[in-house]
Amino acid sequence: MSGEGGEHGEHGERANGAGAHAAHGAGTHGAGTHGAGTHGAGTHGAGRHGTGAARGPGDTDGPQGPTDPDGLQGSGTPETAPWRRHHYPLRTRLALAASAAVALVAVGVCAAAFVIISYQMTRQLELNLAQTATQKIHETRDWGPTVSDASCRYQAVPCFQIVPADPAKDPRGGYHVLPVSDATRQVAAGRHAPYYRDLTVDGQPVRMYTAPRPGGHEALQVALRSDTVERGVRHAAWALSAVGGAGILLAAALGYAVSRAGLAPVARLTATAERIAATRDPRHRIALPAGPTAREDELTRLAATFNTMLAALEQSVTAQRRLVADASHELRTPLTALRTNAELLARAGRLTDAQRDRASAALNRQLREVTTLVNDLIELARDEEPRPLVEQVRPAALLEHAVATAREHWPETTFTLRITPEAAPVTTPGVPSRLTRLLSNLLDNAAKFSPPGGPVEAQLDYVPSELNLTIRDHGPGIAPEDLPHVFDRFYRAHAARALPGSGLGLAMARQIAHAHAADLTAEAATGGGALFRLRMPLPSP
Repeated sequence: MSGEGGEHGEHGERANGAGAHAAHGAGTHGAGTHGAGTHGAGTHGAGRHGTGAARGPGDTDGPQGPTDPDGLQGSGTPETAPWRRHHYPLRTRLALAASAAVALVAVGVCAAAFVIISYQMTRQLELNLAQTATQKIHETRDWGPTVSDASCRYQAVPCFQIVPADPAKDPRGGYHVLPVSDATRQVAAGRHAPYYRDLTVDGQPVRMYTAPRPGGHEALQVALRSDTVERGVRHAAWALSAVGGAGILLAAALGYAVSRAGLAPVARLTATAERIAATRDPRHRIALPAGPTAREDELTRLAATFNTMLAALEQSVTAQRRLVADASHELRTPLTALRTNAELLARAGRLTDAQRDRASAALNRQLREVTTLVNDLIELARDEEPRPLVEQVRPAALLEHAVATAREHWPETTFTLRITPEAAPVTTPGVPSRLTRLLSNLLDNAAKFSPPGGPVEAQLDYVPSELNLTIRDHGPGIAPEDLPHVFDRFYRAHAARALPGSGLGLAMARQIAHAHAADLTAEAATGGGALFRLRMPLPSP
Protein backbone atom coordinates (compact mmCIF):
# COMPACT_ATOMS: atom_id res chain seq x y z
CA MET A 1 0.00 0.00 0.00
CA SER A 2 1.17 3.49 -0.57
CA GLY A 3 0.37 6.10 1.97
CA GLU A 4 -0.97 8.87 -0.19
CA GLY A 5 -4.57 9.81 -0.47
CA GLY A 6 -6.19 8.47 -3.59
CA GLU A 7 -8.18 10.51 -6.06
CA HIS A 8 -11.86 10.53 -5.26
CA GLY A 9 -13.21 12.79 -7.98
CA GLU A 10 -16.10 10.43 -8.77
CA HIS A 11 -16.87 10.07 -5.05
CA GLY A 12 -17.04 13.73 -4.27
CA GLU A 13 -14.56 16.13 -2.82
CA ARG A 14 -13.30 16.08 0.70
CA ALA A 15 -12.56 19.08 2.78
CA ASN A 16 -10.04 18.32 5.50
CA GLY A 17 -10.20 21.55 7.41
CA ALA A 18 -7.78 22.38 10.15
CA GLY A 19 -10.57 22.60 12.66
CA ALA A 20 -12.43 19.45 11.71
CA HIS A 21 -13.62 17.48 14.74
CA ALA A 22 -14.74 14.01 13.87
CA ALA A 23 -15.60 13.23 17.46
CA HIS A 24 -17.70 16.33 17.82
CA GLY A 25 -19.81 16.27 14.73
CA ALA A 26 -17.34 17.91 12.39
CA GLY A 27 -14.56 16.26 10.46
CA THR A 28 -15.23 16.84 6.81
CA HIS A 29 -12.42 15.85 4.53
CA GLY A 30 -10.68 18.35 2.32
CA ALA A 31 -10.36 18.00 -1.36
CA GLY A 32 -7.96 15.44 -2.44
CA THR A 33 -6.16 12.41 -1.48
CA HIS A 34 -6.23 10.39 1.71
CA GLY A 35 -4.34 7.33 2.65
CA ALA A 36 -4.60 5.38 -0.53
CA GLY A 37 -1.49 4.74 -2.47
CA THR A 38 0.42 2.09 -4.23
CA HIS A 39 -0.24 -1.33 -2.89
CA GLY A 40 0.43 -3.41 -5.94
CA ALA A 41 2.22 -6.72 -5.63
CA GLY A 42 2.06 -6.51 -1.88
CA THR A 43 3.46 -3.06 -1.31
CA HIS A 44 2.77 -0.20 1.02
CA GLY A 45 4.61 3.03 0.45
CA ALA A 46 4.88 6.63 1.29
CA GLY A 47 7.41 9.00 2.66
CA ARG A 48 11.07 8.48 3.32
CA HIS A 49 11.06 6.39 6.47
CA GLY A 50 12.33 3.00 5.45
CA THR A 51 15.53 1.17 6.13
CA GLY A 52 18.39 3.24 4.86
CA ALA A 53 16.04 6.11 4.10
CA ALA A 54 16.78 9.53 5.42
CA ARG A 55 14.52 11.86 7.26
CA GLY A 56 13.04 14.80 5.51
CA PRO A 57 12.47 18.24 6.92
CA GLY A 58 9.05 17.40 8.26
CA ASP A 59 9.73 13.81 9.20
CA THR A 60 9.32 12.88 12.82
CA ASP A 61 10.55 9.32 12.58
CA GLY A 62 13.41 8.34 14.82
CA PRO A 63 14.20 9.70 18.29
CA GLN A 64 11.37 11.80 19.60
CA GLY A 65 11.68 15.32 20.88
CA PRO A 66 10.55 16.40 24.33
CA THR A 67 6.97 15.51 25.10
CA ASP A 68 4.70 18.14 26.56
CA PRO A 69 2.35 17.44 29.47
CA ASP A 70 -0.47 16.68 27.05
CA GLY A 71 1.51 13.93 25.38
CA LEU A 72 2.27 15.78 22.12
CA GLN A 73 5.76 16.25 20.84
CA GLY A 74 7.02 19.80 21.35
CA SER A 75 10.02 21.52 19.89
CA GLY A 76 10.67 24.25 22.44
CA THR A 77 13.34 26.87 22.18
CA PRO A 78 16.81 25.30 22.07
CA GLU A 79 19.01 26.35 24.92
CA THR A 80 22.20 28.19 24.02
CA ALA A 81 25.08 27.48 26.38
CA PRO A 82 27.43 30.40 27.04
CA TRP A 83 30.75 30.11 25.24
CA ARG A 84 33.95 31.95 25.99
CA ARG A 85 36.34 32.63 23.13
CA HIS A 86 40.05 32.05 23.81
CA HIS A 87 43.09 33.25 21.90
CA TYR A 88 45.23 30.14 22.45
CA PRO A 89 44.63 26.49 21.51
CA LEU A 90 43.20 24.19 24.15
CA ARG A 91 46.33 22.01 24.27
CA THR A 92 48.46 25.09 24.95
CA ARG A 93 46.15 26.20 27.74
CA LEU A 94 46.23 22.73 29.29
CA ALA A 95 50.05 22.66 29.10
CA LEU A 96 50.23 26.11 30.68
CA ALA A 97 47.79 25.09 33.38
CA ALA A 98 49.84 21.95 34.15
CA SER A 99 53.04 24.01 34.20
CA ALA A 100 51.49 26.59 36.50
CA ALA A 101 50.24 23.90 38.86
CA VAL A 102 53.65 22.20 38.94
CA ALA A 103 55.35 25.60 39.36
CA LEU A 104 53.22 26.37 42.40
CA VAL A 105 53.97 22.96 43.89
CA ALA A 106 57.67 23.25 43.05
CA VAL A 107 57.94 26.73 44.56
CA GLY A 108 56.19 25.55 47.70
CA VAL A 109 58.34 22.42 48.01
CA CYS A 110 61.57 24.33 47.32
CA ALA A 111 60.67 27.06 49.80
CA ALA A 112 59.88 24.46 52.46
CA ALA A 113 63.08 22.55 51.69
CA PHE A 114 65.12 25.76 51.85
CA VAL A 115 63.68 26.67 55.24
CA ILE A 116 64.29 23.15 56.55
CA ILE A 117 67.84 22.97 55.23
CA SER A 118 68.68 26.43 56.58
CA TYR A 119 67.24 25.54 59.96
CA GLN A 120 69.01 22.20 60.14
CA MET A 121 72.41 23.60 59.15
CA THR A 122 72.09 26.47 61.63
CA ARG A 123 70.94 24.02 64.27
CA GLN A 124 73.92 21.81 63.56
CA LEU A 125 76.29 24.78 64.00
CA GLU A 126 74.64 25.65 67.28
CA LEU A 127 74.99 22.05 68.48
CA ASN A 128 78.68 22.18 67.61
CA LEU A 129 79.02 25.42 69.59
CA ALA A 130 77.20 23.89 72.58
CA GLN A 131 79.40 20.76 72.48
CA THR A 132 82.55 22.91 72.18
CA ALA A 133 81.38 25.05 75.13
CA THR A 134 80.81 21.94 77.26
CA GLN A 135 84.26 20.66 76.34
CA LYS A 136 85.93 23.99 77.15
CA ILE A 137 84.10 24.22 80.48
CA HIS A 138 85.63 20.90 81.50
CA GLU A 139 89.06 21.86 80.18
CA THR A 140 89.10 25.28 81.87
CA ARG A 141 87.37 24.54 85.14
CA ASP A 142 90.42 25.86 87.05
CA TRP A 143 90.88 28.90 84.86
CA GLY A 144 89.95 32.46 85.63
CA PRO A 145 88.82 35.19 83.26
CA THR A 146 90.51 34.74 79.90
CA VAL A 147 90.69 36.84 76.74
CA SER A 148 90.07 35.14 73.39
CA ASP A 149 92.32 35.26 70.40
CA ALA A 150 91.15 35.58 66.78
CA SER A 151 91.68 31.93 65.84
CA CYS A 152 88.00 31.53 64.95
CA ARG A 153 88.67 33.37 61.74
CA TYR A 154 89.85 29.99 60.46
CA GLN A 155 87.52 27.16 59.44
CA ALA A 156 86.51 24.75 62.26
CA VAL A 157 88.78 26.50 64.82
CA PRO A 158 86.87 27.87 67.82
CA CYS A 159 87.51 31.06 69.76
CA PHE A 160 86.63 31.10 73.44
CA GLN A 161 86.97 33.40 76.42
CA ILE A 162 85.88 33.47 80.06
CA VAL A 163 83.99 36.57 81.22
CA PRO A 164 83.33 37.35 84.91
CA ALA A 165 80.06 38.78 86.14
CA ASP A 166 81.95 41.62 87.80
CA PRO A 167 83.69 43.90 85.29
CA ALA A 168 86.30 44.68 87.93
CA LYS A 169 87.66 41.16 87.54
CA ASP A 170 88.20 41.50 83.77
CA PRO A 171 91.71 40.67 82.53
CA ARG A 172 94.11 43.54 81.98
CA GLY A 173 93.55 45.10 78.56
CA GLY A 174 89.90 44.01 78.33
CA TYR A 175 88.06 41.97 75.71
CA HIS A 176 88.58 42.98 72.05
CA VAL A 177 87.94 39.90 69.85
CA LEU A 178 84.57 38.70 71.17
CA PRO A 179 82.31 41.47 72.42
CA VAL A 180 81.12 41.51 76.04
CA SER A 181 77.74 43.06 76.69
CA ASP A 182 75.41 43.44 79.65
CA ALA A 183 73.69 40.22 78.59
CA THR A 184 77.05 38.44 78.91
CA ARG A 185 77.47 39.74 82.47
CA GLN A 186 73.91 38.66 83.33
CA VAL A 187 74.54 35.13 81.99
CA ALA A 188 77.69 34.99 84.15
CA ALA A 189 75.63 36.10 87.15
CA GLY A 190 72.96 33.50 86.40
CA ARG A 191 70.29 36.08 85.64
CA HIS A 192 70.09 35.43 81.85
CA ALA A 193 69.69 32.29 79.77
CA PRO A 194 72.42 31.18 77.37
CA TYR A 195 72.10 32.77 73.93
CA TYR A 196 73.52 32.78 70.38
CA ARG A 197 74.70 35.81 68.46
CA ASP A 198 76.07 36.51 64.97
CA LEU A 199 79.10 38.80 64.64
CA THR A 200 82.29 39.37 62.61
CA VAL A 201 85.85 38.54 63.59
CA ASP A 202 88.64 39.85 61.36
CA GLY A 203 86.14 40.25 58.55
CA GLN A 204 84.82 36.68 58.82
CA PRO A 205 81.23 35.88 59.88
CA VAL A 206 81.04 33.87 63.10
CA ARG A 207 78.33 32.67 65.44
CA MET A 208 78.94 33.01 69.14
CA TYR A 209 77.45 31.03 72.04
CA THR A 210 77.40 32.41 75.58
CA ALA A 211 76.74 30.01 78.49
CA PRO A 212 77.34 30.17 82.27
CA ARG A 213 80.22 28.30 83.90
CA PRO A 214 79.16 26.07 86.79
CA GLY A 215 80.42 26.87 90.23
CA GLY A 216 81.28 30.51 89.67
CA HIS A 217 80.04 33.88 88.54
CA GLU A 218 81.55 33.55 85.09
CA ALA A 219 80.35 32.98 81.50
CA LEU A 220 82.04 31.13 78.70
CA GLN A 221 81.85 32.52 75.14
CA VAL A 222 82.60 30.20 72.20
CA ALA A 223 82.60 31.25 68.50
CA LEU A 224 82.90 29.36 65.18
CA ARG A 225 82.85 30.58 61.59
CA SER A 226 79.32 30.49 60.15
CA ASP A 227 80.01 31.18 56.48
CA THR A 228 80.03 27.43 55.79
CA VAL A 229 76.39 27.35 56.83
CA GLU A 230 75.60 30.35 54.65
CA ARG A 231 77.37 28.79 51.65
CA GLY A 232 75.54 25.50 52.21
CA VAL A 233 72.21 27.32 52.35
CA ARG A 234 73.02 29.24 49.14
CA HIS A 235 74.08 26.04 47.37
CA ALA A 236 70.90 24.35 48.51
CA ALA A 237 68.87 27.30 47.23
CA TRP A 238 70.54 27.12 43.81
CA ALA A 239 70.12 23.35 43.66
CA LEU A 240 66.45 23.58 44.63
CA SER A 241 65.87 26.35 42.08
CA ALA A 242 67.48 24.26 39.34
CA VAL A 243 65.46 21.18 40.27
CA GLY A 244 62.25 23.22 40.45
CA GLY A 245 62.92 24.90 37.09
CA ALA A 246 63.70 21.56 35.47
CA GLY A 247 60.53 20.12 36.97
CA ILE A 248 58.47 23.01 35.59
CA LEU A 249 59.96 22.60 32.11
CA LEU A 250 59.45 18.83 32.24
CA ALA A 251 55.87 19.32 33.43
CA ALA A 252 55.23 21.77 30.59
CA ALA A 253 56.63 19.31 28.02
CA LEU A 254 54.74 16.34 29.48
CA GLY A 255 51.58 18.43 29.87
CA TYR A 256 51.73 19.48 26.24
CA ALA A 257 52.39 15.89 25.12
CA VAL A 258 49.58 14.52 27.28
CA SER A 259 47.16 17.24 26.17
CA ARG A 260 48.13 16.64 22.54
CA ALA A 261 47.49 12.91 22.88
CA GLY A 262 44.38 13.35 24.99
CA LEU A 263 42.86 15.95 22.69
CA ALA A 264 43.63 14.02 19.51
CA PRO A 265 39.93 12.99 19.17
CA VAL A 266 38.94 16.65 19.50
CA ALA A 267 41.49 17.58 16.82
CA ARG A 268 40.07 14.91 14.52
CA LEU A 269 36.56 16.09 15.31
CA THR A 270 37.55 19.66 14.49
CA ALA A 271 39.23 18.60 11.25
CA THR A 272 36.16 16.59 10.26
CA ALA A 273 33.86 19.53 10.99
CA GLU A 274 36.11 21.84 8.96
CA ARG A 275 36.14 19.38 6.03
CA ILE A 276 32.35 19.19 6.13
CA ALA A 277 32.11 22.98 6.24
CA ALA A 278 34.50 23.28 3.30
CA THR A 279 33.07 20.45 1.16
CA ARG A 280 29.44 20.46 2.42
CA ASP A 281 29.70 16.67 2.46
CA PRO A 282 28.42 15.13 5.73
CA ARG A 283 29.63 11.62 4.84
CA HIS A 284 32.88 12.08 6.75
CA ARG A 285 33.26 10.18 10.02
CA ILE A 286 35.76 9.96 12.88
CA ALA A 287 37.45 6.56 13.12
CA LEU A 288 36.82 5.15 16.61
CA PRO A 289 38.67 2.27 18.27
CA ALA A 290 36.80 -0.97 18.76
CA GLY A 291 35.78 -1.84 22.31
CA PRO A 292 32.88 -1.96 24.74
CA THR A 293 30.95 1.26 25.00
CA ALA A 294 30.83 0.98 28.80
CA ARG A 295 34.57 1.70 28.96
CA GLU A 296 34.61 4.70 26.64
CA ASP A 297 36.01 7.93 28.02
CA GLU A 298 34.39 11.32 27.59
CA LEU A 299 36.26 12.23 24.40
CA THR A 300 35.42 8.89 22.76
CA ARG A 301 31.78 9.41 23.66
CA LEU A 302 31.99 12.93 22.24
CA ALA A 303 33.42 11.57 18.98
CA ALA A 304 30.75 8.85 18.85
CA THR A 305 28.04 11.45 19.45
CA PHE A 306 29.53 13.60 16.72
CA ASN A 307 29.44 10.62 14.33
CA THR A 308 25.80 10.07 15.25
CA MET A 309 25.07 13.73 14.58
CA LEU A 310 26.84 13.48 11.22
CA ALA A 311 24.77 10.43 10.34
CA ALA A 312 21.59 12.31 11.21
CA LEU A 313 22.81 15.30 9.20
CA GLU A 314 23.60 13.08 6.23
CA GLN A 315 20.15 11.51 6.44
CA SER A 316 18.55 14.93 6.66
CA VAL A 317 20.49 16.26 3.67
CA THR A 318 19.73 13.11 1.68
CA ALA A 319 16.05 13.32 2.60
CA GLN A 320 15.93 16.98 1.62
CA ARG A 321 17.46 16.24 -1.76
CA ARG A 322 15.13 13.31 -2.31
CA LEU A 323 12.14 15.37 -1.24
CA VAL A 324 13.00 18.13 -3.68
CA ALA A 325 13.70 15.65 -6.48
CA ASP A 326 10.57 13.59 -5.80
CA ALA A 327 8.35 16.64 -5.43
CA SER A 328 9.72 18.03 -8.67
CA HIS A 329 9.04 14.74 -10.40
CA GLU A 330 5.53 14.44 -8.98
CA LEU A 331 4.66 18.01 -9.91
CA ARG A 332 6.06 17.83 -13.43
CA THR A 333 3.29 15.59 -14.84
CA PRO A 334 0.23 17.48 -13.48
CA LEU A 335 1.79 20.85 -14.32
CA THR A 336 2.44 19.71 -17.88
CA ALA A 337 -1.15 18.51 -18.15
CA LEU A 338 -2.37 21.79 -16.68
CA ARG A 339 -0.45 23.78 -19.25
CA THR A 340 -1.75 21.58 -22.07
CA ASN A 341 -5.37 21.93 -20.97
CA ALA A 342 -4.94 25.65 -20.38
CA GLU A 343 -3.54 26.10 -23.87
CA LEU A 344 -6.37 24.00 -25.22
CA LEU A 345 -8.99 26.10 -23.43
CA ALA A 346 -7.27 29.23 -24.77
CA ARG A 347 -8.47 28.08 -28.19
CA ALA A 348 -11.97 27.39 -26.92
CA GLY A 349 -13.47 28.90 -30.04
CA ARG A 350 -12.24 25.94 -32.06
CA LEU A 351 -13.62 23.32 -29.64
CA THR A 352 -17.02 21.75 -29.42
CA ASP A 353 -19.00 22.03 -26.22
CA ALA A 354 -18.20 18.43 -25.28
CA GLN A 355 -14.46 18.97 -25.86
CA ARG A 356 -14.55 22.18 -23.85
CA ASP A 357 -16.33 20.44 -20.93
CA ARG A 358 -13.84 17.55 -20.93
CA ALA A 359 -10.86 19.93 -20.98
CA SER A 360 -12.39 22.02 -18.20
CA ALA A 361 -13.09 18.94 -16.04
CA ALA A 362 -9.55 17.66 -16.62
CA LEU A 363 -8.14 21.07 -15.71
CA ASN A 364 -10.14 21.15 -12.47
CA ARG A 365 -9.08 17.60 -11.59
CA GLN A 366 -5.42 18.38 -12.20
CA LEU A 367 -5.69 21.55 -10.13
CA ARG A 368 -7.06 19.48 -7.24
CA GLU A 369 -4.19 17.02 -7.62
CA VAL A 370 -1.58 19.77 -7.49
CA THR A 371 -3.34 21.51 -4.60
CA THR A 372 -3.56 18.27 -2.61
CA LEU A 373 0.07 17.43 -3.30
CA VAL A 374 1.26 20.88 -2.20
CA ASN A 375 -0.91 20.76 0.93
CA ASP A 376 0.45 17.32 1.79
CA LEU A 377 4.01 18.58 1.40
CA ILE A 378 3.24 21.54 3.65
CA GLU A 379 1.81 19.24 6.32
CA LEU A 380 4.80 16.92 6.08
CA ALA A 381 7.12 19.88 6.62
CA ARG A 382 5.43 20.59 9.97
CA ASP A 383 7.19 19.02 12.96
CA GLU A 384 4.63 19.60 15.68
CA GLU A 385 0.97 20.15 16.21
CA PRO A 386 -0.27 23.73 16.77
CA ARG A 387 -0.75 24.19 20.50
CA PRO A 388 -4.07 26.11 20.26
CA LEU A 389 -5.69 23.15 18.44
CA VAL A 390 -4.80 20.51 21.04
CA GLU A 391 -7.74 19.31 23.10
CA GLN A 392 -9.06 16.19 24.77
CA VAL A 393 -10.44 13.87 22.06
CA ARG A 394 -12.09 10.47 22.13
CA PRO A 395 -10.33 8.19 19.58
CA ALA A 396 -13.32 5.84 19.46
CA ALA A 397 -15.58 8.64 18.17
CA LEU A 398 -12.93 9.71 15.66
CA LEU A 399 -12.66 6.16 14.38
CA GLU A 400 -16.44 5.78 14.05
CA HIS A 401 -16.64 8.97 12.01
CA ALA A 402 -13.67 8.00 9.84
CA VAL A 403 -15.15 4.58 9.10
CA ALA A 404 -18.52 6.16 8.24
CA THR A 405 -16.83 8.57 5.85
CA ALA A 406 -14.78 5.78 4.27
CA ARG A 407 -17.98 3.77 3.64
CA GLU A 408 -19.35 6.68 1.64
CA HIS A 409 -16.18 7.06 -0.41
CA TRP A 410 -15.65 3.33 -0.96
CA PRO A 411 -19.16 1.84 -1.39
CA GLU A 412 -17.74 -1.36 -2.92
CA THR A 413 -15.65 -2.09 0.18
CA THR A 414 -17.07 -3.62 3.35
CA PHE A 415 -15.82 -1.86 6.47
CA THR A 416 -16.18 -3.63 9.81
CA LEU A 417 -15.60 -1.79 13.08
CA ARG A 418 -15.06 -3.24 16.56
CA ILE A 419 -14.49 -1.06 19.62
CA THR A 420 -14.13 -2.73 22.98
CA PRO A 421 -16.18 -1.31 25.87
CA GLU A 422 -13.02 -0.38 27.75
CA ALA A 423 -11.71 1.71 24.82
CA ALA A 424 -14.94 3.55 23.99
CA PRO A 425 -14.85 6.26 26.73
CA VAL A 426 -11.08 6.80 26.77
CA THR A 427 -9.84 10.32 25.91
CA THR A 428 -6.36 11.58 25.08
CA PRO A 429 -4.89 14.99 24.15
CA GLY A 430 -4.60 15.62 20.43
CA VAL A 431 -5.66 17.62 17.41
CA PRO A 432 -8.96 16.15 16.15
CA SER A 433 -8.52 17.12 12.50
CA ARG A 434 -5.02 15.66 12.35
CA LEU A 435 -6.02 12.40 14.02
CA THR A 436 -9.00 12.17 11.66
CA ARG A 437 -6.59 12.63 8.75
CA LEU A 438 -4.41 9.81 10.09
CA LEU A 439 -7.36 7.42 10.37
CA SER A 440 -8.72 8.42 6.95
CA ASN A 441 -5.35 7.81 5.31
CA LEU A 442 -5.10 4.33 6.83
CA LEU A 443 -8.69 3.40 5.92
CA ASP A 444 -8.41 4.78 2.37
CA ASN A 445 -5.10 3.03 1.94
CA ALA A 446 -6.62 -0.29 3.00
CA ALA A 447 -9.72 0.18 0.82
CA LYS A 448 -7.68 1.14 -2.22
CA PHE A 449 -5.88 -2.21 -2.33
CA SER A 450 -8.69 -4.44 -1.16
CA PRO A 451 -10.33 -6.60 -3.82
CA PRO A 452 -13.87 -5.60 -4.86
CA GLY A 453 -16.21 -6.53 -2.04
CA GLY A 454 -13.26 -7.38 0.21
CA PRO A 455 -13.50 -6.40 3.88
CA VAL A 456 -11.44 -3.83 5.73
CA GLU A 457 -11.36 -4.53 9.45
CA ALA A 458 -10.80 -1.78 12.06
CA GLN A 459 -10.50 -2.60 15.73
CA LEU A 460 -9.77 -0.40 18.78
CA ASP A 461 -8.67 -2.10 22.01
CA TYR A 462 -7.64 -0.81 25.41
CA VAL A 463 -4.58 -2.24 27.07
CA PRO A 464 -2.97 -0.89 30.24
CA SER A 465 -1.70 2.67 29.63
CA GLU A 466 -2.41 2.71 25.85
CA LEU A 467 -4.96 2.34 23.05
CA ASN A 468 -4.24 -0.20 20.33
CA LEU A 469 -5.79 0.40 16.88
CA THR A 470 -5.44 -2.14 14.06
CA ILE A 471 -6.61 -1.73 10.45
CA ARG A 472 -6.38 -4.76 8.17
CA ASP A 473 -7.13 -5.30 4.53
CA HIS A 474 -7.29 -8.53 2.52
CA GLY A 475 -5.34 -7.34 -0.48
CA PRO A 476 -2.03 -8.64 -1.82
CA GLY A 477 -0.19 -7.74 1.38
CA ILE A 478 3.29 -6.33 1.88
CA ALA A 479 6.27 -7.82 0.12
CA PRO A 480 9.34 -8.27 2.37
CA GLU A 481 11.46 -6.01 0.16
CA ASP A 482 8.84 -3.25 0.36
CA LEU A 483 8.12 -3.45 4.08
CA PRO A 484 11.07 -1.24 5.17
CA HIS A 485 9.89 1.51 2.80
CA VAL A 486 6.18 1.52 3.67
CA PHE A 487 6.34 4.97 5.25
CA ASP A 488 8.83 6.51 2.81
CA ARG A 489 7.72 9.67 1.09
CA PHE A 490 6.75 9.23 -2.53
CA TYR A 491 7.55 5.53 -2.32
CA ARG A 492 5.32 3.46 -4.59
CA ALA A 493 5.72 -0.19 -5.42
CA HIS A 494 6.23 -1.06 -9.05
CA ALA A 495 2.85 -2.77 -9.39
CA ALA A 496 1.01 0.19 -7.83
CA ARG A 497 2.47 3.06 -9.82
CA ALA A 498 -0.47 3.06 -12.21
CA LEU A 499 -2.85 3.85 -9.36
CA PRO A 500 -3.72 7.45 -8.42
CA GLY A 501 -1.94 9.17 -5.58
CA SER A 502 1.41 10.74 -4.75
CA GLY A 503 2.82 8.37 -2.13
CA LEU A 504 2.54 10.77 0.81
CA GLY A 505 -0.44 9.44 2.80
CA LEU A 506 1.34 6.92 5.00
CA ALA A 507 4.29 9.25 5.52
CA MET A 508 1.82 11.84 6.72
CA ALA A 509 0.07 9.27 8.91
CA ARG A 510 3.30 8.31 10.66
CA GLN A 511 4.26 11.95 11.16
CA ILE A 512 0.88 12.68 12.76
CA ALA A 513 1.30 9.60 14.97
CA HIS A 514 4.75 10.67 16.11
CA ALA A 515 3.52 14.22 16.77
CA HIS A 516 0.99 12.64 19.16
CA ALA A 517 3.68 10.44 20.80
CA ALA A 518 2.11 7.37 19.15
CA ASP A 519 3.75 4.55 17.20
CA LEU A 520 2.52 3.49 13.77
CA THR A 521 3.84 0.24 12.26
CA ALA A 522 3.01 -1.98 9.29
CA GLU A 523 3.28 -5.73 8.90
CA ALA A 524 2.07 -8.56 6.74
CA ALA A 525 -1.19 -9.96 8.10
CA THR A 526 -1.60 -13.64 8.79
CA GLY A 527 -3.53 -15.22 5.95
CA GLY A 528 -2.77 -12.38 3.53
CA GLY A 529 -3.27 -8.67 3.38
CA ALA A 530 -1.62 -5.82 5.28
CA LEU A 531 -2.00 -4.91 8.93
CA PHE A 532 -1.36 -1.41 10.29
CA ARG A 533 -1.04 -1.02 14.05
CA LEU A 534 -1.29 2.30 15.92
CA ARG A 535 -0.29 2.38 19.59
CA MET A 536 -1.37 5.52 21.44
CA PRO A 537 0.06 5.91 24.95
CA LEU A 538 -2.31 7.45 27.45
CA PRO A 539 -1.18 10.19 29.85
CA SER A 540 -0.93 9.33 33.51
CA PRO A 541 -4.02 10.28 35.49
